[in-house]
Amino acid sequence: MTDLSRTSGASVSYPWRELLQEWSGLWLGPDAGDVERRFPDWAHASGWLGAGGAPETDIAALEQRLGATLPPSYRQFLLASNGWLHVNDTEGPLLNAEKVGWLRDLDPELAQTWGEDTADDLPSILDDEYLRYGDDQDCVIVRREHFRTALQISDWGDSALLMLNPAIINDQGEWEAWAFASWYPGVFRYPSFWDLMVDLIKTDYPDAGWVELGL
Repeated sequence: MTDLSRTSGASVSYPWRELLQEWSGLWLGPDAGDVERRFPDWAHASGWLGAGGAPETDIAALEQRLGATLPPSYRQFLLASNGWLHVNDTEGPLLNAEKVGWLRDLDPELAQTWGEDTADDLPSILDDEYLRYGDDQDCVIVRREHFRTALQISDWGDSALLMLNPAIINDQGEWEAWAFASWYPGVFRYPSFWDLMVDLIKTDYPDAGWVELGL
């Protein structure tokens, strides 16, 4: 996989529109199963599972409400599609800019249950063990204290939720991205929202023509 979030130099431009259009076609195209007819008629008519892109004013309003600058790949996603109707049969739909919020506000019980305090405000897991992604990752290894400051970006699906973690930011300004589910012993973590979404899409459709998008 090409990890665009790790490209050095100028700001990275993520090919969201191309990726999301291809993804929509897989869910809504002629080869999709009957179950996909659950989607609204407008989605089938347009061939698009998203919304129009959020205007800059809406994203600026979200950043002002959060008191934080959004990570580049997620911000560019909202510019391409302000929310997303269907991720997969596990994760819930992605929220639009108006509904995105801190986990502690949207789901305070989850934030409190998982957000255990740590002694002296030190990380509960050291960086050498924590900052591992991909096949080297153990989902049990999660800094539970980060639940208290996580950003909820999806609705609940099949007891699963997607979040961004502003406590871990890489050199490109990308926040760590989380896939959480009630049946996980922890959290599956990614260096960025882009990496998270690419992994979810390719897991569902490993044989699709992703090479043209550099994935």
